[in-house]
Amino acid sequence: MEEKWERLRAYFAEHPKVLLGFSGGVDSAFLLAAARACDAEAVPVFIQTPFQPAFEWRDAEKLAGSLGVKPERVTASPLTDEDIVANGPRRCYYCKRMLFSLLREKADALGATLIDGTNASDPEDDRPGMQALRELGAESPLRLAGFTKADIRTESHRMGLFTWDKPSYACLATRVPTGTPLDAGTLQKVEKAEDALFQLGYKDFRVRVFHGAARVQLLKADWPDEEQRGKILSTLKPYFDLVLLDMTLRQVRE
Repeated sequence: MEEKWERLRAYFAEHPKVLLGFSGGVDSAFLLAAARACDAEAVPVFIQTPFQPAFEWRDAEKLAGSLGVKPERVTASPLTDEDIVANGPRRCYYCKRMLFSLLREKADALGATLIDGTNASDPEDDRPGMQALRELGAESPLRLAGFTKADIRTESHRMGLFTWDKPSYACLATRVPTGTPLDAGTLQKVEKAEDALFQLGYKDFRVRVFHGAARVQLLKADWPDEEQRGKILSTLKPYFDLVLLDMTLRQVRE
């Protein structure tokens, strides 16, 4: 682990001022803490869109505040872009391109290096979102230093970051099947349904849209008994007329 920290310290010694695309998730939270630990000037910027639930900003603000940093919040409107709304296989490219273009402009204005929280466990392929980041010159210090997701959770725990065991949380647009156009109403229903499940005590799950129904995916360890299934169905009823419990189950964090 020390070798990875040495590589990270070397990176920030070479790039002492960075602007971080900051979601408040496990990776970007650790990257912000690591940048400060390496004496870099780090500017965290959170981009609010209809794809991010409200709790993400609360977590981002709380985490940054625990480090003595005030994050900047800006807004973007991906639902004004027809390529994003169409929700095709390259939706993530168009969305990342829009969001990180805003960050690119800010980084350039500050004379800062643009960074993101991609880590060494993330696939090194030509995923559309990664393509957009490369085109805009965003760098990924955690990947460059060799930090895996497991490393990040371990080090986050050691550093006292509350995000160390936070489940991964893909944007709300991923809940809608590819090819089904996105709209604010559907995304809001998904957000409210997932918030309702949080209130029931679940932490790692998905509510996906399936032909207008809510398709609830839970971890195998969280599969509910008959009484709990009734609670789930009644809790989600205000948001979806039909609720399906997916018995294929989610086996691992996504």
